Amino acid sequence: MPANSAVLVNARGMKCPWPALRAARAMRSAGAIIVEADDPVAPGELEALARQQGWAFEAMDGNRFSLRQDRAG
Repeated sequence: MPANSAVLVNARGMKCPWPALRAARAMRSAGAIIVEADDPVAPGELEALARQQGWAFEAMDGNRFSLRQDRAG
């Protein structure tokens, strides 16, 4: 898989904390993921997870969120 390729995590229809749990599991083997989650609590949960782990977080269009490990340091 190319280094800039993000893994898609489909968490639509799942209530928190499931989108964050799915994201954490996916990040074990990926450097970047895009999470699709429609629970209104998900953005805050995903951002908190990213902050706690030292990952970059970005809210994208619609119900999509990017989490990325920054390996620059």
